[in-house]
Amino acid sequence: MRRAYQVEAVRAAERALMDLLPEGTLMGRAATGLAAVCASLLARYPGHVYGARVVVLAGSGDNGGDALYAGALLARRGAVVTAIAAGPKAHAGGTAALLAAGGRVTGVAAGDAIARADLIMDGLLGIGGRGGLREPFAGLAAAAEQARRGATTVVAVDLPSGIDAGTGAVDGPAVHADVTVTFGAIKPGLLIDPGASYAGAVELVDIGLGPHLTGEPAAEAPQRDDIAALLPRPGTESDKYRRGVVGVLAGSDRFAGAAVLATGGAVRGGAGMVRVVTAAVPAAVVRQTWPEVVLTVHPDDAGWDLLGSVGRVQAWVAGPGMGTGPDAVARLAAVLGTDLPALVDADGLTILSEHQDLLPRRAPTLITPHAGELGRLLGTDPAAIEAHRLDYAREAAARLGVTVLLKGSTTVIASPGGPTALVNPTGTPWLATAGSGDVLSGLAGALLAQGLEPAWAGATAAYLHGMAARLAAAGTRRARRGAEPGEPVPEAPIGAFDVVTALPAAIRSVS
Repeated sequence: MRRAYQVEAVRAAERALMDLLPEGTLMGRAATGLAAVCASLLARYPGHVYGARVVVLAGSGDNGGDALYAGALLARRGAVVTAIAAGPKAHAGGTAALLAAGGRVTGVAAGDAIARADLIMDGLLGIGGRGGLREPFAGLAAAAEQARRGATTVVAVDLPSGIDAGTGAVDGPAVHADVTVTFGAIKPGLLIDPGASYAGAVELVDIGLGPHLTGEPAAEAPQRDDIAALLPRPGTESDKYRRGVVGVLAGSDRFAGAAVLATGGAVRGGAGMVRVVTAAVPAAVVRQTWPEVVLTVHPDDAGWDLLGSVGRVQAWVAGPGMGTGPDAVARLAAVLGTDLPALVDADGLTILSEHQDLLPRRAPTLITPHAGELGRLLGTDPAAIEAHRLDYAREAAARLGVTVLLKGSTTVIASPGGPTALVNPTGTPWLATAGSGDVLSGLAGALLAQGLEPAWAGATAAYLHGMAARLAAAGTRRARRGAEPGEPVPEAPIGAFDVVTALPAAIRSVS
């Protein structure tokens, strides 16, 4: 599990640890770890560190000091280090150390040094920075980005300057890093977009804060072993009922594919039985695609007895492509009126935005909106939600009384009253395709039926969904073998059904 702590918790831990250590010890630990990562990144250049051109963008705070001390360590190994003092006053100890090691310190006009650099360290702002960068920092960030588009590696010190450490919000110019070296604890803004897309690969340097980090983390990103421990597995005494029966209320004559895809996610998600409630047209397609499911064709009648017609169910998935008319409202109300776990998505969310009296409910409930759907539920601009994903996921969970899985470039899962949000680390941009959310709904619903709590059902489903998409986009084993060591695996466009097909491989990859 990768745990991220808010700025206040990190600062309190730093104060507690500094009271026990000689002055400067923490900065020394941070600088040593930072220099080690930078040296490893310079290994691709002839001569490695010796002769490498390194530029330090140094603000006035401790991040600038960390970068200057790390620059001094690299200079002692033969790097040509230039520090650009961008703040009103550069860190005195770090500046002295760099000069003593043979580095040089200059003003912000040294843009030519940035253009020629092999590696740039961003030490402009620390974790207390708010809002986008202003001049001269914004100009230095732009120059670093121009160099990065060539062959220069940009390393952020603790976090990229210009992003909000607590939320990942980026409200103006910011540094784009290839690697972020963060100290003591990961910050939420390094895991959650848009900030995560500015951070690149995140390297954590242990400076001894662990015993002093009190309280729950603000966010957690489950890793492979965490998901493996959560995955339900059948035992020798299992039967189809013990493995979980999930009801899928999805599809309409117009959106027949939604029922097929949600059903596929449920079947491949390990449910012992899938009961599908849908209209006549999608029922025929589901029957051809998934002959193992039990089908119920509903009439277009708001008075139809859904619960009396379907049979035993242990969790419900409701919404994908089901329509939003009075009959659909009645069917969703019947599902939410049970004491069974339920997941609501797509058209079901549109209904909830118009009938919020259906929430909260006592039974476990998971909703899976994208920013537009959450915007309708909260009466909020979707662009604001995209920019502040963690804040709005938490607000929705508290206001609606349900667990919220906010889909998007970073999937964030928040529960009412829960201090720790879950963040999904898997996926690929090729997953932004019609129907992929229907697959996720069925998969998460199958996990609910197998006994997982809503937050962990959502987190496990999102992880496997993202892994399946990566495997599908990477194509055949031969294609994956064709990538050179250290290079990204080449990917190609995929459709939602490709994700369904790849789910067994994704589950094997974590088992």
